[in-house]
Amino acid sequence: MIVYEADKKQFLSDAFDREIEEVILDQFIRKTGHRVGGAEIASWKASLRSFAAVLYDADIPDDVGVAVELHIPQSAKRIDVVISGIGPDGAKGTVIVELKQWEQVEATGKDAIVLTSLAGGRREAVHPSYQAWSYASLLHDFNEAVYEGRIGVAPCAYLHNYRRDGIIDAPQYRPYTEKAPLFLKGEAERTALRSFIKSHMHRGDRGAALHEMAGGRIRPSKALADSLGAMLRGNPAFVLIDEQKEIYEAALTAARSATAEHPQVLIVEGGPGTGKTVLAINLFGRTDPGAPERPLRVQERCAAQGL
Repeated sequence: MIVYEADKKQFLSDAFDREIEEVILDQFIRKTGHRVGGAEIASWKASLRSFAAVLYDADIPDDVGVAVELHIPQSAKRIDVVISGIGPDGAKGTVIVELKQWEQVEATGKDAIVLTSLAGGRREAVHPSYQAWSYASLLHDFNEAVYEGRIGVAPCAYLHNYRRDGIIDAPQYRPYTEKAPLFLKGEAERTALRSFIKSHMHRGDRGAALHEMAGGRIRPSKALADSLGAMLRGNPAFVLIDEQKEIYEAALTAARSATAEHPQVLIVEGGPGTGKTVLAINLFGRTDPGAPERPLRVQERCAAQGL
């Protein structure tokens, strides 16, 4: 499902001539029957106007499709912005953009995890480039229109309030910033993001790829049962997203600090479809070089409404 969709020309009009956050909210209520909190509405207002300034470029076709809040299959997550068009090879393609209002982060010793200010406090979160890349991977794994090769997906992250500081773009995060380029505050960064978009969008498609993606049959490209062997050998077959990745890294940290005298226990609860099984199997098959003699013991507990 797509909450809001338009071509670039209409999106710019909604962003600069109307209250874009109200437009998105109206569509969200109409399509989901629910409201969102004030923080998310404020995020739409700030981030979407900043992104509209990126699209304000004559070389980006007026008829590229623009989707806001595209629901990801097999999850409750939504992609902030997806742009669709025709690439230089004549194939249908999309650019997915993870938008953040962050201004500062601290690096952590955990893979793809940063510490930042969220919901009035400091907490760990996945790196925006990892987040964008993991969403693209989920589409490749579950959206038939994507994984059969009909639609390309190029992920990136745009932190429009964040000045490059050597932390958010530290070498330890390079495996993910190379997969999903990171664009930050400043005109040079905005120009670079425009170039990234234009490299994938040579012509517009009036949202055709968006409709095909949103209407694509949700069918896993690989079954959990078929991937069990690889996962138990420590080769992740499914990309962990958001809280799944945060919990996975927290479990590894707990395992590294555990001793016979001071064991560590991490209890994970969640309803059906939240990824507990994939998380548990990935942990079970993990070989941790930091604690080779300390294997993880994993027992899955499902929520009451699960199985």
